[in-house]
Amino acid sequence: MDGENVTVFGWVHTIRDLGGIKFILLADREGIIQLTIPVKEAEPQLLEKVERLRKQCVIGVRGRVRAYEKAHRGVEIIPSEIKILGVAEHPLDLDPTGRIPADLDVRLNARILDLRRPEGLAIFKINHHVLRAVRDFLEGEGFLEVQTPKIIATATEGGAALFPIVYFDREAFLAQSPQLYKEQLTSVFEKVYEVAPYFRAEESRTVRHVAEFTSIDIEMAFATVEDVVDLLERLIVYVVAYVKAKCASELETLKVNLKIPPTPFKRYTYDEVLELLAERGLKIPWGEDIPTPGLRMLGSLHPETYYFILDWPTESKPFYIKPKDGNPKLCEAFDLMYGMLELASGGTRIHEKGLLVERLKSQGLSPESFKHHLRVFDYGMPPHAGWGLGLNRLVMALTGRENIRECILFPRDRDRLTP
Repeated sequence: MDGENVTVFGWVHTIRDLGGIKFILLADREGIIQLTIPVKEAEPQLLEKVERLRKQCVIGVRGRVRAYEKAHRGVEIIPSEIKILGVAEHPLDLDPTGRIPADLDVRLNARILDLRRPEGLAIFKINHHVLRAVRDFLEGEGFLEVQTPKIIATATEGGAALFPIVYFDREAFLAQSPQLYKEQLTSVFEKVYEVAPYFRAEESRTVRHVAEFTSIDIEMAFATVEDVVDLLERLIVYVVAYVKAKCASELETLKVNLKIPPTPFKRYTYDEVLELLAERGLKIPWGEDIPTPGLRMLGSLHPETYYFILDWPTESKPFYIKPKDGNPKLCEAFDLMYGMLELASGGTRIHEKGLLVERLKSQGLSPESFKHHLRVFDYGMPPHAGWGLGLNRLVMALTGRENIRECILFPRDRDRLTP
């Protein structure tokens, strides 16, 4: 490449003027390249363009490549022509070089500038490769990708945290999950998956919760909780190995030493988790969900570790989860954890219509509201199981981020509707 003439485009990252020589670092999505302008050798017209440049201006450059070990990528470009394609107005709302620190709210308010930081680029390149790995893996396992409605008439998860919308002359809701549709589709396609956004009117102001998120959902016929737990474990290992192989420079930018997790992942029952926490002074009444202090304690006991929690109390899980045979107080549900972070939940679903109606009533839900879903069970519903995996939380785990908003391009929460 040394001596080759090239044309490159990008954003002015930094400009340094050392008197007899000027340096411009030009950034694009692949990283940074150094432009070197020897003042005595450059044409006056070129120098005039350089004088007009400011950080984040968009430019096109023609020039000659020269090997230079100390430069970014081991080469520099000696420009013969610079064209200003877009002007950046100063002062900028944010310094994309990161030299001037800014809190997350300031960064999110100027999100496009924030995403130009090397860390922002790295996070979403990893996000891209996570999705590629997920699709590769699931298609290799025989799953068919589907798309389900995001405007729905009935609460999927029993009415929790719904966003109501006006649908012509009726009330409708934004989908919380594809749960009922993906169950129905197992009676046609047997193995289905979907990657899509979902919406919950989440009041919590935490680093883990947002109102709009992306979920990776699977459902498979003729399967049990054990089958889908095994599938999820293998998927996680595949994704981690894929990202480690494809994203070495991005992981280096984020200062993350990604390790392929050993298998099998540790498996706890709900009762074992309660006992574990009680031994450390935190007593949780049986049947309740694990509160934030308990999650923090689990995280301190399992730093950067994947593990499952199985055999949850039936009443703590949604109506469609199958109670355990012989012990209906427990159900065939699981959560996948990473430290204190819940990444996924799932289990065996109820495929018998009568039992499903009973579970709806026991949770104070009207079977009439679910009549279209229940009718599908009259057409021959296979035993089935599945899970939903939070893409944004998985990317949090892989990139070492502490706030889910860093792993969503334009996050939405209780306080943020723009940009």
